[in-house]
Amino acid sequence: MFDRVLIANRGEIAVRVIQACRELDVDAVAIYSDTDENAKHVRLADEAYHVGASVARKSYLNQEAIIDVAREAGVDAIHPGYGFLAESTEFAANVAANDFIWVGPPSDVMNDFGEKTRARKIMRRADVPIVPGTTDPVESADEIREFAAEHGYPVAIKADGGGGGRGLKVVRSDNEVEEQFQNAQREGEAYFDNSNVYVERFLENPRHIEVQVLADHHGNVRHLTERDCSTQRRQQKLIEETPSPVLDEDTRAEVWDAARRGVAEAGYINAGTVEFLYEDGSFYFLEVNARIQVEHTITEVVTGIDLVKWQLRIAAGEELSFAQNDVEPRGAAIEFRINAEEPSEEFAPMPGKLETYRPPHGIGTRIDDGVDEGDSIAPFYDSMFAKFVVHGENRDEAIRRGLRALHEADIHGVPTTIPFHVQVLTDETFVEAEHTTKYVDEELTIE
Repeated sequence: MFDRVLIANRGEIAVRVIQACRELDVDAVAIYSDTDENAKHVRLADEAYHVGASVARKSYLNQEAIIDVAREAGVDAIHPGYGFLAESTEFAANVAANDFIWVGPPSDVMNDFGEKTRARKIMRRADVPIVPGTTDPVESADEIREFAAEHGYPVAIKADGGGGGRGLKVVRSDNEVEEQFQNAQREGEAYFDNSNVYVERFLENPRHIEVQVLADHHGNVRHLTERDCSTQRRQQKLIEETPSPVLDEDTRAEVWDAARRGVAEAGYINAGTVEFLYEDGSFYFLEVNARIQVEHTITEVVTGIDLVKWQLRIAAGEELSFAQNDVEPRGAAIEFRINAEEPSEEFAPMPGKLETYRPPHGIGTRIDDGVDEGDSIAPFYDSMFAKFVVHGENRDEAIRRGLRALHEADIHGVPTTIPFHVQVLTDETFVEAEHTTKYVDEELTIE
């Protein structure tokens, strides 16, 4: 195992990695921007180093400064968390080139999954279902029209390097193709430095299902069951749960096996998530997130397996110590992202000081956060400052426990997404598990 690990991140995920390091008797080295000098992750770390100004591009995205700190601190490895540089193939390669261990998949595998057409080819080789569409970039609007003539409208034009809804354009008729083709190319270039796009059949009302995987250097691949992330707004997740309430047991087993086949085909190593769209009894590969996920918490509470510690162990060369049959999920879990946002005002970010911060406690309740009472939510970064996780014997108990926890929370100084979560948990569509990825955007009236 490593002696010292640098955590190239901030907030609750930096705190989470620090906790894992402490349990493994590994020194945790933090970095911080001007704004974060006294942040919780800095207070908890064994050492902390300043890397730049408050804006992310001058600090948490400053590769040179982070590598310099790694040298100065004498660390063995760098854990990127999620967001910022976590899926940067350039940074992963830079870490390796400077003789540090990257706590994540190899940069070439990250590159394979960073380009969606390449990822679709890998999955097709592994006999994983993909949404009908192209596996090479399209070069013209006419190619899109030809595809639509064969498969019908609507179709989706997607940026090859895309994710999170960026570079995604839905086309419903021939006369929209040219404009949306150009728009998708522009967004791909702007967000991902890649103007290539591909086209596929558009699924109108899918569920979003993802499978957590772990893979080591010794050829072992394990799935840790699935999560349902269908409660999202503009393709940004808000509530995640496990198990999915809509999969039958046969389909569930097929999804798990498809995820394992896909990452094995790619030579994947470390923790990752294989994402699928599910509609009308069929599932289709969407993408691979080559990092730890925000919602890893619910997988941990139902399986009892510490994903972050296994990230570190795998990076250190250890072999997975459990067989697939040893993964025995128990009960149901739900995660609520607690953001400093005003849901009734289009979820507008509202940074400020946490005058009161008393998160819920009690049986079946887990809190992952990056703040304490009196801390401030900075305007420079993502507005999520905590995650409330509840675990119950079944989905019904998890929902009731979630309502109890959300009502118990006492937070003042900034608005939060808690009222939204309460509304969802008391809405019949969600309770009956009839919601899809369109639920929040098109069906729910935010109060």
